[in-house]
Amino acid sequence: MAAARVRSGGRPTLEEVAARAGVGRGTASRVINGSPRVSEHTREAVEAAVAELGYVPNRAARALAGNRTDAIALVVPEPETRFFAEPYFSDIVRGVGAALADTEMQLLLTLVGNDRERKRLAQYLTAHRVDGVLLVSVHADDPLPDLLEQLGMPAVMSGRRSASETLAAVDSDNFEGARGAVDHLISRGRRSIATITGRLDVYGAQRRLDGYRKAVAAAGLGRDEQLIAPADFTEEGGARAMRELLARRPDVDAVFAASDVMAAGARQVLREAGRRIPDDVALIGFDDSAVARHMDPALTSVRQPIEEMGRVMTRVLLQEIAGENEERPQIVLPTELVVRDSS
Repeated sequence: MAAARVRSGGRPTLEEVAARAGVGRGTASRVINGSPRVSEHTREAVEAAVAELGYVPNRAARALAGNRTDAIALVVPEPETRFFAEPYFSDIVRGVGAALADTEMQLLLTLVGNDRERKRLAQYLTAHRVDGVLLVSVHADDPLPDLLEQLGMPAVMSGRRSASETLAAVDSDNFEGARGAVDHLISRGRRSIATITGRLDVYGAQRRLDGYRKAVAAAGLGRDEQLIAPADFTEEGGARAMRELLARRPDVDAVFAASDVMAAGARQVLREAGRRIPDDVALIGFDDSAVARHMDPALTSVRQPIEEMGRVMTRVLLQEIAGENEERPQIVLPTELVVRDSS
């Protein structure tokens, strides 16, 4: 018992209860939440594990005290400037809202752009003011997912922190989306293909870079790090990266930007440099947002089903709250290349 308490930071977790009882996390949660969908043998094993470990089932305790909040938090660890500038976030919110439309759940939107806001959110979550959390745009070193684990708070992430993600997560196929975009450029005869990456402490940005590298290598074009420019998913970052690329490799004839917003920044720099799109330089973005459709020329982009991601995340979270998931699902939704005039 002492070892179990040390592993969970001094407080036994639902996972440890499940392991002690020899059942899945979802089964243990159903027993604790009083679900009839378990056998008597299983119920007795879980209840014995709860007693042995001294586990306090937060959600069950709140329900017994009449303290169910009937609210979930949508947490975005980004500053307001990025949240309102990037269409990705508004599409996620629409999907979440659609999935909650027929429920009694209220949605709390929380932006966490600095350490002070992060500390305030941690206090809020520790007080169990919500029944579950949707996490969007999580960076690899973000402490929030670990806090949610420690609290036993149901949570679902948009995108994973790594290939070995432990929380439930819904993601798009970033690798195949990027590889398909670069394959398209290669099929159009482009040979000096650059990429503008997102922040590489975001796993999705890493996977888009991996997809780019895979396509370039498969085409026998060689690995040229001078054709890779890191940025930060902002229009300014895309413009800055494009200037760096043109300075290093003036022969560049195609650019795959890891977001439409960065592609918009790159387009402005290419125009200022007198490069015609797509005649001189082909350009592809990622997201297929309104930015892509309204650019001139219209932007070829990788469509990821962002609203659907919001809906699926919410459905999974509601299942987590109800204790219906045996495992924490890792769902990857397909992407699609939408070809327009820029490539």
